[in-house]
This record gives sequence, structure tokens and C-alpha cells, in this order.
Amino acid sequence: MSLNKAMVIGHLGQDPEIRYTPAGMPVVNLSVATDEAYVDKDGKRQERVEWHRVVVVGKLALTCHEYLKKGRQVFVEGRLQTREWESNGSTSRRTEILAARVQFLGTPTHAGADELSSDQAVLGDAEIPA
Repeated sequence: MSLNKAMVIGHLGQDPEIRYTPAGMPVVNLSVATDEAYVDKDGKRQERVEWHRVVVVGKLALTCHEYLKKGRQVFVEGRLQTREWESNGSTSRRTEILAARVQFLGTPTHAGADELSSDQAVLGDAEIPA
């Protein structure tokens, strides 16, 4: 038995970026920051920020692109996926969260998003490309 599940609550570091697959499926990339406070070896309080790449596809991608803006707090639930590609003779890898659910938290950063401020959107497995 195995489990591949990721959940993060954080703030968007930039506005969502949208693109479309050759088949016309919308894909949005989000950059979500989480922070963690800790005490270093000298007893001083420190804070660390971790950045998470999130990929959203289908109808949920369109909703995220329309209503999310930089700074907005979100809850993201999905699975980890590592992509690998070759560029200039070297192999690059990136681990991302493929979102199945994005819930908008906090206050909307622009007018018109009030009705979605606490809604959640869920993708079915049929919409998630392999």
C-alpha cells in the first residue's frame, strides 16, 4: 500500500500563470509560499520560507486564474509529481503538487471574488492528465 498526498496552506508569490495544452486543456501554475518558525543553535528565533510549485488543470485552473492574485492565501491538496526534461545537454527535475483541490482562504485581493472567498473546487480524476 502507498499514499501520495500533499497538503499546503500558504500565500501566492505571484499571479497565476495560465497556458493551454495542445488538446486545449487549461493549465495554471501557482507558486505557494509556506513559512516555518524555529529556534537556531544560538537560541535565536528564525523563520524559513519554503516555495511550492503547484499545477492546476481543467475547470479548476480557469477558476484559479480568474479569481486568485498574488498574496492570496490558499489551501492546496493534491499529489506530488516529479517531471524530468533535458535542456542544453543537462537533465533537470522538478517536483510539483498536482492539485486536486484548491480552497481560497482569507480576503479576496480584488473586487468580484467575494462569492468565491470560501468555496472549494474539486477536480475529478478524469480531468487530471497522466
